[in-house]
Amino acid sequence: MVTNSLLFERAARVIPGGVNSPVRAFRAVGGTPRFIARGEGAYIVDAEGKRYVDYIGSWGPMILGHGHPAVLEAVMKAATEGFSFGAPTEREIELAEEILKLVPSMEQVRLVSSGTEATMSAIRLARGATGRPKFIKFEGCYHGHTDALLVKAGSGLATFGHPTSAGVTPGAAADTVVLEYNNVEQLEAAFAEHGPQLACVIIEPIAGNMNFVRASVPFMTALRRLCTQHGALLVLDEVMTGFRVALGSAQSHYAKLIPGFAPDISVFGKVIGGGMPLAAFGAKRDVMQHLAPLGGVYQAGTLSGNPVATACGLATLREIQKPGFFESLSAKTRQLVDGLQAVAAENGVPFSADCEGGMFGFFLLPELPQNYTTVMTTDKERFNRFFHAMLDAGIYLAPALYEAGFVSAAHSQADIEATLAAARTALR
Repeated sequence: MVTNSLLFERAARVIPGGVNSPVRAFRAVGGTPRFIARGEGAYIVDAEGKRYVDYIGSWGPMILGHGHPAVLEAVMKAATEGFSFGAPTEREIELAEEILKLVPSMEQVRLVSSGTEATMSAIRLARGATGRPKFIKFEGCYHGHTDALLVKAGSGLATFGHPTSAGVTPGAAADTVVLEYNNVEQLEAAFAEHGPQLACVIIEPIAGNMNFVRASVPFMTALRRLCTQHGALLVLDEVMTGFRVALGSAQSHYAKLIPGFAPDISVFGKVIGGGMPLAAFGAKRDVMQHLAPLGGVYQAGTLSGNPVATACGLATLREIQKPGFFESLSAKTRQLVDGLQAVAAENGVPFSADCEGGMFGFFLLPELPQNYTTVMTTDKERFNRFFHAMLDAGIYLAPALYEAGFVSAAHSQADIEATLAAARTALR
């Protein structure tokens, strides 16, 4: 009989760590990773035939659930027409037009194959457009595994970052300034010191890689003001939040709270590919004209705008625009989060949670954290026990305390009730 353990042993012989992306290895929580055989709506089924309510959703893309009929039909039709051409297709234009229709801060968009590729290209574009070398990122925000982005905060205010991965040289990180998320004082100090050299600031508007942490309105207001004042470009990394927290993405949420708010460059992934390898970055025309073949900023990709991936993404974006989609999704996510909060209170467990659209997060802390340092004070061992209790009950949460969760349109009232029942037992 095929088991998860046997598959993991087999995988470890031919794949480093037995996985092709580190968090899948369950190193943070212990135990054996589940090898998934198939997905069905709100569920995934592992190699042993056990079914789980899926709150990972491929880390965000599966906003419609697994195997949505309209998406399957579009993908199968595209596959019969050809997997890849290395030449333009009309569907690339259609997907670009659909994205731009929903995100008015952009006038042009370039399709790529991964979020890492998109953020890397966005920073290069910002440097090329401004002629400046340095940029700011925030501790706890993940923007892919590009060398200059795999850095942690320095020892003082507004200091340069230090590599967090072997193979990343100090030189690669030398132009990266790392600050604390939601810290306006540090932000002001960094611009005062480095302003004329800053090409851009890159930020997750709702961080999903230190669980779920929002950029506060005062922080985002100061960020937009300082970028404008100093001629730096504001880059919103919406790989995770794009079309997931709202139809207009996280930037539409902040635009309602901050008059005139808009980023200079936006980065998207996950939902726009519907589960296929697809991402994008875009901006106003005067910024995008710096990209080759029009300008001197080079970026290319053999599989960019892949015809099967664009079919998947286009079908997904069309589905989420249907009347009432986000209202329903948001209500389900809120019901889950409020229910978890209530169950934790019943059991006297310190707990805080938040959500937006179909994205949520929770912490074993009495109050929602505002930065990475506070996130890491969560009781890791208690989280690991909770994770495994939920997994045994058939609820598949992210296997690490610093990852956000996702609800899909396929999740039912019964799924949420089953999740809360499992949480009540686990927390007890």
